[in-house]
Amino acid sequence: MAQSRSSLATRTTTQLLDALRTPGNEPAWEQLDARYRPIIASLARRLGLSASEAEDAAQQTLAEFVRVYRDGRYERGKGRLSSWILGIARNTTLSALRERAGRGAAQLHALDKAPDDSVVRAIWDEERDREIVLRAVELLRDDSSIEDRTLRAFELVALRGVPASEAGAQCGMTADQVYVARSRMTRRLRDRVRQLTDAYEADH
Repeated sequence: MAQSRSSLATRTTTQLLDALRTPGNEPAWEQLDARYRPIIASLARRLGLSASEAEDAAQQTLAEFVRVYRDGRYERGKGRLSSWILGIARNTTLSALRERAGRGAAQLHALDKAPDDSVVRAIWDEERDREIVLRAVELLRDDSSIEDRTLRAFELVALRGVPASEAGAQCGMTADQVYVARSRMTRRLRDRVRQLTDAYEADH
């Protein structure tokens, strides 16, 4: 099961799109949703929506992409999938902000002027990179070849900033063993991040 999840997570977006052509291919749709929903929701929150509004915007964005894709209106040769989804997400988010602003002319004018495309793209890239790291850590947790205490020591030291001696005491390891575990797991994490980054970027 873990191997299947890892295989799907590192599948390129192009491969996922090819898989979506098969009727009823729910795993492909679920993976595309899992890949982009958190990024869209984070983007929407940073542009000003509440958490619940951002989740609604993510749902609407993905639903719109599904309609476009199933209608045959998405053309890979005209741009990256991430740019296509980003465009839908931006428009959906700004529409929600304008709707919330109601008839406040000053607020509407401000929304019409900002943010520009470069700002939105920078936010998207930041949230994508953050999501990649989170997913890479999840894949490490799913890897049955990694000892539980090794992974826990790595998370304590590298992700939570716990001193090696304290992490070792919690995991039944010496400080030296914790340092070795951190080094080994850092290499694995970097490999996973690289695989996921390649998967996200191969989207056209």
